[in-house]
Amino acid sequence: MKRHLTVEDLARDGRFVRVNFEDRMNDPRNLGGPGAYGGDAADQADDGERNARRGLGRMVPEAANAPEAARSLMHGIFVGEIQALEGAGRTCYDFDTGDQPDEVPYALKLDMARQCWDESRHCEISVKLTEAMGTEIGEFGESPFLFQAACNPDALLRLAGVNRALEGLAIDVFHTMREFGDKSGDPVLEFCEDWMLADEVTHVKMGSDWMRKLTVDDPERRARALEFQSVVDKLFSLGGGRSDDEDSPIQLARRFRQMAGFTDEEIDQIADVSREARQEADERIATRQATAAAS
Repeated sequence: MKRHLTVEDLARDGRFVRVNFEDRMNDPRNLGGPGAYGGDAADQADDGERNARRGLGRMVPEAANAPEAARSLMHGIFVGEIQALEGAGRTCYDFDTGDQPDEVPYALKLDMARQCWDESRHCEISVKLTEAMGTEIGEFGESPFLFQAACNPDALLRLAGVNRALEGLAIDVFHTMREFGDKSGDPVLEFCEDWMLADEVTHVKMGSDWMRKLTVDDPERRARALEFQSVVDKLFSLGGGRSDDEDSPIQLARRFRQMAGFTDEEIDQIADVSREARQEADERIATRQATAAAS
């Protein structure tokens, strides 16, 4: 079997619709679509445009688009779980056992195998939730960004990009969906998201622990891994839609990230990166609006 697959090698059946990340985030059915906000129509239009550019907007049960936004997010969680399963499985297979830079410890493979078991269970849970919410596989597009991070030829960068950055994002998303299930009076959704959230904390903790173990005598390699993680965090900060700010659609789940091995300083850095992304998105919107007004 071929080692070190590319994104183009990712196999899917005819139900799935492959799209790029920007198109997936700009789907008007996402959080942040029309009707997601209080206030008058002008306020909704301004907020909707701003958050549509970021791909998200605060989801509350009373919002007009809450059911469709929740279904969109749930479908995104589902395909993310598939890619997380595939990524962990590839890490088990792609690397020989050893202590060289292009090898991995056997115990790391065991952790990745455990993650495969968790992710396969998450796939089953997510499929049942999407069906219960009235969604079919392929109703929303799939962007392969998580698997793309799992294609990195350096196992340490895979851990930084997938387990710490993208699984860290999953902690924040599951925390958000768990709260939505609570507020909307859906105990099944709340329970399932809480269950998966606990697993994601473990997956991120495995990434945190292994990154430190593998670089205990190699600070330069650790710095490269953290830099790659920062790049992934900014790229998938959802245009600033995930942060500490009160109006942020997805809140940083600080307590769970601490449990997963993040220091307070690291969480602060993620929050700063998200604010930078949000400011850049708002500046682009303002520039586009000014250009349109001038014409």
